[in-house]
Amino acid sequence: MKWEQAISDYTYYLKIERALADNTIENYRLDILKLTNYLSEFNIDASPIEIDEETIQNFIYTISKLLNERSQSRLISGLKSFFDYLIFEDYRRSNPLELIESPRLGRKLPDTLSTTEIDQLIEAIDLSHPQGHRNKAIIETLYGCGLRVSELINLKLSHLHFEHGFIKVLGKGNKERLVPINPYTQKYINLYIDLRNEQEIMKDSTDVLFLNRRGSGLTRAMIFTIVKQLAKRAHIEKNISPHTFRHSFATHLLENGANLRVIQQMLGHESITTTEIYMHLDKSHLRSVLQKYHPRA
Repeated sequence: MKWEQAISDYTYYLKIERALADNTIENYRLDILKLTNYLSEFNIDASPIEIDEETIQNFIYTISKLLNERSQSRLISGLKSFFDYLIFEDYRRSNPLELIESPRLGRKLPDTLSTTEIDQLIEAIDLSHPQGHRNKAIIETLYGCGLRVSELINLKLSHLHFEHGFIKVLGKGNKERLVPINPYTQKYINLYIDLRNEQEIMKDSTDVLFLNRRGSGLTRAMIFTIVKQLAKRAHIEKNISPHTFRHSFATHLLENGANLRVIQQMLGHESITTTEIYMHLDKSHLRSVLQKYHPRA
């Protein structure tokens, strides 16, 4: 089996069997290409079936000089998954990365914005600009519902169930969940929809909520650009991204007494341990919970 065929079969498996997002699949593919580029550079003739532990170890050692610990960990995890797939398909009997450990990572704490900073960002939006109301609705939706960027750009008009106070969100692995949406956020989405319906819309985007000026759906890169430009205009020096609003959404809910399990459901986290990262953000809240509920407080 050649590398090209193995990579093609594996990416097809990730898309069809595991229903992973295109960006995730591309990251897996790029990790394997790092290995094949290494083999080519050092003239190592080893197929996916033949490559051994020593070659993999030398590759990891070489590339570790170029990557930070987090990137190394993701690379090792991605390659382990690739060779596990080959074992599953009976192409190999063992995983050459089985004894290779990922670097120990400290849990990275997410950057968040205060409510004041979020208000500053929203106030920096030029509502006289043709896309002003759209951008305001985007920021309010990111913060008001805690959505991922991919979930935001894939949001449909038919997913809006304002009469019931929910929106339907298509999360990782094409898993659907219902996310509550408050009337405040609904108001700005409705204001944008009135303007949206006045523009010319491409046939394949008639149900897409957030559109660009040409009437097509927005890209991830465009959402990042909108956020970066607003941060610059609002003189916010933090290195923020669209995901920062998701972190802020979860943090502010926790600070105001929301249950961690409820936050987990709204964010679409499969594991509660992913949501627990927000527990560090407000030690005063944790102390107040202890004082309120513990018999000895």
